Amino acid sequence: MTSKGPETTAVLDGLRRLVKTLREGSRAAEQSLGLSGAQLFVLQALAKTPTLSLTELAERTHTHQSSVSVVVAKLVARKLVQRSQAPDDARRLVLRLTARGAQVLKKAPGATQDRLIDALGQLPAKERRALGQTLAKVAALMELPEHAPQMFFEDGR
Repeated sequence: MTSKGPETTAVLDGLRRLVKTLREGSRAAEQSLGLSGAQLFVLQALAKTPTLSLTELAERTHTHQSSVSVVVAKLVARKLVQRSQAPDDARRLVLRLTARGAQVLKKAPGATQDRLIDALGQLPAKERRALGQTLAKVAALMELPEHAPQMFFEDGR
């Protein structure tokens, strides 16, 4: 491999800082709560709105529905989140935080993904679009599969 210059180093350093921070945030959630960073992120998103459908939760976490569904299933199994029928439409399922989930959040650190989303939100839409396109192009050049990505560090649990 040949070096591509300081631009490549700058990109890799930026990615390393982001991944390190996300990993540390996930590790902190694991150590203090026994939850992955993704699980904490989902709990905090649910705490902001009393009830959400899985689709709404995926939108709020900027995650594919299938990926957030895996995290929700783990939270339901731990009785931190409850699934129930929507009061206005029996065909629709909604998610809500349980009392136990709310208790867990009282001692929770902030989710690092929220900081990342906030930072991205401070970029102009044109820059966010360009960043997304560039990362997609890098993934294609690396020949990465095009399936829905899992939430950060959720696959390790």
